[in-house]
Amino acid sequence: MPELVTNKLLLRPLTLGDHVAIQAIFPQWPIVRHLSSLVPWPYPDDGALIYVRDVALPAVREGREWHWSIRMRGAPDRLIGVISLLLRPDENRGFWLDPACWGQGLIREASDAVTDYWFDILGEPVLRVPKAVANAASRAISARSGMRVIWQGEKDYVEGSLPTELWEITAEEWRARKASG
Repeated sequence: MPELVTNKLLLRPLTLGDHVAIQAIFPQWPIVRHLSSLVPWPYPDDGALIYVRDVALPAVREGREWHWSIRMRGAPDRLIGVISLLLRPDENRGFWLDPACWGQGLIREASDAVTDYWFDILGEPVLRVPKAVANAASRAISARSGMRVIWQGEKDYVEGSLPTELWEITAEEWRARKASG
């Protein structure tokens, strides 16, 4: 799994040692509230270790998932979030970012980089991402990247059962969007 470099970011493959920084940042309500109900809440003291060691890294080794730590190019030793690609039906990309870093366009930049990887390196034909309707910032990222809503319903999140949209973009749509600037 390669390191991905963008204008502002380094996306480094997740390592076991990243669990320390994840544990320090991740257990915040603004981060977890719109994540899958599979995320334990309150978050346990060893939650990041268990997730990285027992869930994320085994899935990477099996070629089912790709996880990168998000870091600023100017501060490469400081993890500020995680972005992932997943070979799951209707759930192919996920991310979280330290709220102290919100509003800077960082997730949009990271999402574009991993979406390129999804289509160009992995050769997948379509990317689908579920979003809680209440998660306006995340929905805006999908809308700005050319995705469209293909389904609406309910899904369980840490916060509870919420109205949900499933967003989609095909490889052809993604490449056409990029070619048009």
